[in-house]
Order: sequence, then C-alpha cells, then structure tokens
Amino acid sequence: MNTPSPVKLTLVTASVILCWAYSPIGVHMGLHSYSPGQLALLRFLIASVFMGGVAWVMGIGRPRLRDLLWLLVLGFFGVFLHHSSLNYGQQFVTAAASSVLAQSAPLFSVLIAFFALKERVSAWRWGCVLLGLLGVLVVIWGDQGVGDIDPRGLLILLAAVSWSVYFALQKHYAHRYSPLTMTCYMVWAGTLMLLVNLPGLSAAVMQAPLPENLAVLVLGIFPSALAYLAWGYVLKHVEVSRAAVAMYVIPPVAMVMAATLLGEHIALQVVMGAMIVLASVAAISLEGRWGRSPRCTTG
Repeated sequence: MNTPSPVKLTLVTASVILCWAYSPIGVHMGLHSYSPGQLALLRFLIASVFMGGVAWVMGIGRPRLRDLLWLLVLGFFGVFLHHSSLNYGQQFVTAAASSVLAQSAPLFSVLIAFFALKERVSAWRWGCVLLGLLGVLVVIWGDQGVGDIDPRGLLILLAAVSWSVYFALQKHYAHRYSPLTMTCYMVWAGTLMLLVNLPGLSAAVMQAPLPENLAVLVLGIFPSALAYLAWGYVLKHVEVSRAAVAMYVIPPVAMVMAATLLGEHIALQVVMGAMIVLASVAAISLEGRWGRSPRCTTG
C-alpha cells in the first residue's frame, strides 16, 4: 500500500473538519422542519444513495459473513444511536455548544475502558476525565444558564458515548476493509435501522422550505458520506492518537460557522468550557503518545 503524502493527508483531514463542523449548523436548520428522527433518516437516505453511486462506480468488496454482525453494530453506534441522540439533544442547546459536547467522546472512551473492558486507567487519565466533565458543565451553564438547563440536552453526551464506541470498532476493522467498503456498509446498516422514522417523512419533505432541504442535502452528502469515507482513509494511514488531534479543531470551526451562518451569540462561558474540554481530551492523547502505559489505549 502506498503511503499518501503529508500534504494529501492534511487536506483530507481538513475536509473532514469542515464537514463535521458544518454538521451541527445543518442539523439546527433541518430541525425547523423535521423531527429529530426524520432528519436523521432523510440525512442518511441521501448519504446511502450517494454512497451507492460511488460504490457502483468504484466497486466495493463483499463483507465476510463473520463480520456482518459487527458491521451492523458499527451502523448502530456510528449512525443510528449517534445521530438520533444528537438530533434530539440539539433541540435544547445551540449549535456551538452541541459541537463541543459531541467532541467529548475521548473522555467516555476512558470510562468505557475502565468499566467495560476492565483496563487499568492511570490517575492522569482520571484527572483528565474529571477536568473534561467540568468543562462540559461550564459549556451547559454558559449555553443555557444554571436554572434553565434542560436535561434532554444531555442526550448529546449519549451521542459522544456512542461515537467513542464506533471509533474503537472502526479502528479494529480498518485493516480488513477499504475505507469505501466499510463506510458503505456502515451507512447502509445505520440507514436501515433509521427506517423506523419513515412515517410522515415524505409529507415533511414536501412542506419544508427549500433552504432547509438544501441544508439537509448538504448534511447527507458531506458530513454523512464523504466525511466518513475521508475519516476512514485517515485512520488507515495515521495512528489513532495523532488523528484524534484533528478533532479538537472542530468545535472552534463550528463556533465560527454558527456565528456566521446562524447569527448565534457565543457566550464567553461556552468558549471557556470548550477550552477546558479540548485541553482535557488533548491531555489524554498526549499521555498515549508519551507511552506511559502501552497496554492502555483509548478508542
């Protein structure tokens, strides 16, 4: 396998950052006309059709029979659970706050490693998790105020948990399939599960204004299809700890987009909370790169 140039990897990573930074903005616009479940389904119906066209042109491999269950699990965590909980939660927080909360996944990777995988977790990582959760509280406080916090907004944290599980599973299977093959089957599996939201979708599409349908179209093609494909490509050629660093750039870019496209006012507390969350997540990755505990890896 030819190793891509650093410039190519940088450009691909930058495209992923831009796509996923747009995601909360597109979701915010789409929720004006669609229920959270309908929005998730429509977004991934578009992605499925798009990926079907790409697969028909480029060709993809058949999944091994023994891997079918795990590909379904990937679709559940990476598409169904992640995007359903993200859409429901974003009804109660701003797009900027949503982008920060959704990027707290590495904090939950540590908790999963400790409670589910029974891995040893250092005091350093526990400190990072506690600091990161403090940052999450600051973001929520700055976004809604202490007295106005709606617990349903915390569903975005469930999306982060689901993303951390998907991240670990995807890395495990990244060397069995090409990024295109894995992305196609994951998107198709997740879309199949989202069909529970099909009733009433066609009527909602007909009634939605053109700008909001265009926003969902962009969601389906870029963050939901091309970004997954590009991220799979990055993970195939870059260590997880190095690739994860790029994710820290998403919230600041999303904040700029939210302020520009949606006119959101970004509270100072949200910015402070974002810095705390991102610093704690970066500190987790730094420990992994220093190699203090070779047996304990996040994701």
